[in-house]
Amino acid sequence: MSMFAPDSTFMRGLSAMIDAIWINILLVVTSLPLLTVGAAMTAAHDASRKSLESRGHVTANYFQSFRRNFVKSTLLWLPFAFVGVLLAYAWVVLQFTPLLIVKIAFSLLWYIAWLWVWALQARFENSVWSTLRNSLVIGISRMGLTVIMAVIDAVLIALIVASWFLMPEGLFLLVLFGCGTLIMLHTPLLERGMSAWL
Repeated sequence: MSMFAPDSTFMRGLSAMIDAIWINILLVVTSLPLLTVGAAMTAAHDASRKSLESRGHVTANYFQSFRRNFVKSTLLWLPFAFVGVLLAYAWVVLQFTPLLIVKIAFSLLWYIAWLWVWALQARFENSVWSTLRNSLVIGISRMGLTVIMAVIDAVLIALIVASWFLMPEGLFLLVLFGCGTLIMLHTPLLERGMSAWL
């Protein structure tokens, strides 16, 4: 089979890379009002999954999911934003050693829930509270997958920091790939973690 045949590994990888860039652009643009971050994250997860399954067009899948999940995703986003701001305040302002363990624990729980909650919202019809609870339960019970996703995130952050200091002209490319690529890389892991309930 030719490398440029539509079903070749190279062309499927190239198509996934282009979809990841486009999902990243859609995610950034639809997150600009800030209130819509939750709906944008859910739509990005939904569009990524369908892209990897070769189902439909990325843009149509993205905006259908954005509209369908807008209310619940926004209700999920609001507590994440509130707790995220409180955690940022605690890390920057509350520099008390006894609080360190509490800050680390709450930050880890916030991050674990963040990794799983948008994929769960895109995949299942549940109440907001159930989706939040399930994101923590699945994220902790599937800790191996959660750690792999965290390592993927850490690699991207390390690349951005290294590029900032060593090759600033590479930052544009990293930003272009951004969250869309992370979500595309997370999607097979998330699907594996949720497989028992699909």
